[in-house]
Order: sequence, then C-alpha cells, then structure tokens
Amino acid sequence: MSGNQMQFESGKDATRILAQYALSTRYEDLPEKIHQEASRAFVNFVGVTVGSCQHEAVNIAINSLRPISNSNQATVLGRKERFDPLNAAFINGVSSHVFDFDDTHLVTNVHAAGPIAAALLAYAELKPVSGREFMNAFYLGVEYTIRLSNSLAPNHADVGWHVSGTHPTIGAAAAIGRLMRLSEQQMIWALGLAASQPVGFRDSFGSMNKSFNPGRAAENGFFSALLAQNNFTSSNQMIESRIGWANSMSTKQDYQEMLGDLGSRFEIAKDTYKPYACGIVIHPAIDGAIQLRNEHHLQPDQIKSIHIKANPYQLELCGKKTPQTGLEGKFSVYHSVAIALIDGRAGEKQYSDDAVNNPQTITLREKIVVEIDNRLHKKSGEVTITLNDGRVLNKVIESAVGGLENPMTNEQLDEKFLDLAADILPLVQCRELLTNTWHMADLPSAGDFAKSTVA
Repeated sequence: MSGNQMQFESGKDATRILAQYALSTRYEDLPEKIHQEASRAFVNFVGVTVGSCQHEAVNIAINSLRPISNSNQATVLGRKERFDPLNAAFINGVSSHVFDFDDTHLVTNVHAAGPIAAALLAYAELKPVSGREFMNAFYLGVEYTIRLSNSLAPNHADVGWHVSGTHPTIGAAAAIGRLMRLSEQQMIWALGLAASQPVGFRDSFGSMNKSFNPGRAAENGFFSALLAQNNFTSSNQMIESRIGWANSMSTKQDYQEMLGDLGSRFEIAKDTYKPYACGIVIHPAIDGAIQLRNEHHLQPDQIKSIHIKANPYQLELCGKKTPQTGLEGKFSVYHSVAIALIDGRAGEKQYSDDAVNNPQTITLREKIVVEIDNRLHKKSGEVTITLNDGRVLNKVIESAVGGLENPMTNEQLDEKFLDLAADILPLVQCRELLTNTWHMADLPSAGDFAKSTVA
C-alpha cells in the first residue's frame, strides 16, 4: 500500500489536503466532461431557484430578514428585493431546495449545487468574479460536498442528519475561500469553522425547515470564509480529529472516499437531476404509474387498486399517507403516484396545497398499497394496477428517469428550466437567461449574472 493510500485511509491531514486542493485546482485543468457536468448542475440550480422564488417559504424568509438587513448588495434570484450577501445566500439556498427539484447524488441523496451556487452568487456581488472563476469554485464546492457525503454515508443520515444541511457548509467555505485566494492556513481555518456548523435533521422533511437547512449551509460556509480571511482561527485538523467533525458526525468514516484521487476521480459526474418535484426515492413508482397511464390511456375511475413494490427508503422517507400540504405531498408516495396517474406528470404544480387536498387525488391515493422489498435498489420499483374490469397492468422500473443509467438530457433540462422560470420572467428573458447560464464560464461578471435573473 502506498504512503498516500495509507494516509487517505487513516484520514491523516485531511483538513490540510482539502485546503491544498481547493487552492490549487484550476478550471482549465478540469476535463471538458466536468465542465459540462458543472454547467448542467448550474442550469438546474438557476431554473429551480428562479422558479421557486415566490414560494411562501421564500416570502416568509424575505419578510423576516428585511427589517434587519441594512444592505442591498446582493440579489435574491428572480426578485427585486436585495439583501446583504449573507442573508441573500441564505434566501437563495432556501429557494434552491424548497421545490425539492434540485440536483441529487443518488448514493447519499445530497443536494450539493444549491448551497454552493447560492453562496458564490452572493459573494460575486461583493467582489469582482469572472464566470470562469465562478465555475471553477462551483465545481470545487459541489465536488467536496459529494465527497464528504460519501465519506460518512450511510451512518450520518441514518442517525437523523440532513446531508444537504451538513456537508455543503464545508463545500461552500472551500468555494468562497478559493475566490478569496486565502492562504493555506486561512483555508484550513475556513474549513474548520464550516465543519463546526452542521445544520439540519431529517425530521424536517415535509416542512419549510427542510429548505432552511441548505439555506443555512450556504450562509454558514460564506460566513466561515469571511472570518478566516481575517485570521479567525480554528483547529488545523477539525475534519479528521478524534474529537472533530467526521468522528462526531458518523460512526463510519471513509477517508478514501473523501480524499482519494482528487483531480482525477470526479464525483460531480455522478450528480443527477430530477424530472419530478419530490423525494427521489419515489421516482421509480412515479415512472411506473405514468408509463402505465400513457400506454393504456387510463382514467382514475377505471382503477380498482394500485400495488407498489419499493425499496425500504420509499416509506422511510416518503411514507406520509395523508399529506395536508404541498410540501408534505412531496414526501408521500401515495399522493405522488395518485397525482401522476391523474395528470401524467409530477412537476411543481402537482404539489400545490390544492392538488394534495383534491378529492379525486385523495380517493385514488386511498387505493394504493406499498409493499417493501429489501432486494430492490433505490432506483428501481414495480407498479401493478388492477382495473375495475379485472385487467391487471404491471410495469417494472429498473432505473428511474433522471438516474445515471437514464439521465435527463440537456434538452430536457432546458425544458425544465423554461417551464419553471416562465412563471416568473418573460419568456424572452427566460431564453436569454438559459443561454447565459449554460455559458457562465464565458461571462465577464458572475455578479452581473445574478442581476440578470430579475425582471
């Protein structure tokens, strides 16, 4: 075993190794495929964040923070209100996640892009940042967030932590610190300060608190870098110490996942994008329902019963039988399959409060039975529909749409972006914004980009 492998497996100097790579990575050294994957993640982020900017949770955050924010330096994407950069990072982080339509790394279910982009866009209005510098830092923050998630999975989430609130704080600190050109020592401190601010528990799912978690991760990562820039100190081994981050956050640590092959193994390439605005573990059931509906031209009143075979996570994460709000509906396999059979889709409009409480939806979801099959992967499932005339229809889903084996295309991401953003901005502006989002690395100013999301 090489010295590096032994070091990686033990976690020795993990905080310093992460600091060094953060400061040395360059956009031009990344493969073109990784440039493209970073662009896909950023396009998905912008579409979802602009599209959700009028959500009640975002409105409450704005109304709550406006009286105490005495600065208008930074943009809230899609809105005319402006805030200080830290609060703007928080609000945009909330907006990126509240639809539950963001990017997802399927091994850990972490949503990495939102908190990183939210923090970076706020910083880019504080100090000049080119599009290329922005995308390099964005890659770095997403890559670190996923690697850190991998290193503690699944034990970290199993005890209740919400991975999209805990890990992106460190990723955001690394990304902002890179733009600040921190010294190695300052970057170590930034990572340590970020590691000291984990946020969020899985019991928040189905409430506004869930989107609070990545919002706070964005703000806390930014805050950590600001302090470190002015030599606010931390431990030099906060991530790997026996009494530090990794050992306190999980009973399992895999430092090879965290540190191994930095610069040659790219976890961002395994990020995926949702075709449905809900918990990703129920996407196989939605896929199966929509396919059967379309193939057999099903109407709800034809259906006698619906039987779903599912991975255990479906009920653990999305087992709400009687959701009362749209946010709860996103974590209900019962509502999601029912509305998919009625509307033939499961976009954001299918998760309104009205959709959840529609009598037709309620009647149909009461016909659904979920059977747990421990042999099924999270990406797989089976839907069987029995009709009133006695026919039995079956669909097996090996890999749900949006997964690595069946990814959303760039064209599908464009369609998703426009469908969401067109509710907020004129279509001409949406199309121009979409073009600029794909070409962020070529733009002279990342700060001007944020301003362009407002009508």
